[in-house]
Amino acid sequence: MAGGQNGDTPKTFWEHLDDLRSYLVRIIVVVAALTVVVFCLKDVLFSIVLAPKNADFVTFRAVRALAACVQPYAHGLVDSSSVGGFESLRLINVGLASQFLVHMRTSFYFALLIASPFVLYVLFCFISPALYKAERRVVSLLVSSGFVMFMLGALVAYFVIIPFTVSFLGSYQVSGEVPNFIALDSYIDTFFLLLLLMGVVFELPVLSWLLAKAGLLKASFMKRYRRHAFVAILVVAAVVTPTSDIFTLSLVSVPVFALYEFSAFIVGRLEKKARA
Repeated sequence: MAGGQNGDTPKTFWEHLDDLRSYLVRIIVVVAALTVVVFCLKDVLFSIVLAPKNADFVTFRAVRALAACVQPYAHGLVDSSSVGGFESLRLINVGLASQFLVHMRTSFYFALLIASPFVLYVLFCFISPALYKAERRVVSLLVSSGFVMFMLGALVAYFVIIPFTVSFLGSYQVSGEVPNFIALDSYIDTFFLLLLLMGVVFELPVLSWLLAKAGLLKASFMKRYRRHAFVAILVVAAVVTPTSDIFTLSLVSVPVFALYEFSAFIVGRLEKKARA
């Protein structure tokens, strides 16, 4: 990038372009190699991807066990029979090449996910020469924290959001005369979309920190609209959960609301630090 931070001779535009090309080639080679490796591990790959659609998925087993423990003390608020009513989703294939294309696409997505730390590191190496020492610390902190929060969001999506969403949408019918036949590519698209969305949602603390740093967000604002956020989270959770049971509803909504509270806490701490 820009030279001169360490007394070096500034690079020309074409030299920067050559550096960028070199970094991009490294990224492409690593992602391509990982894609091939993941593609060869088909059984392992799809045992992970297809697991949330099964009634014996770890989340459903945990929900049933916890609901059975809580039910005697919940005074009718938790119905273990309702909570345990999850069914496995059956998938079909309707295209001649669909399964092969889904296999390739899924392998690439997982390879990109595995390679993401390397990709972020390479990109940071490219831009770091243009940054001062203090700026490098801030950028490295933002990148690392953003990556960690994205991965946490993806894990929450995999173990919480995807199982309940798939269970609800896969069993929902406008009429008993219209059976559901869920295509494999539709399931895969929903799977990765929810992973991406929850990963982005979990960037809320990082985004809140940036906005607070720029003076565009105050802790008082987040506290004032806490109830509105809580209602919105409950509405979304009620849509994606397959039952109206309060236990299942809480399992989906509590992590997201905790994320909102954590963001408000970060903004508040930043304001206190600025006033000190």
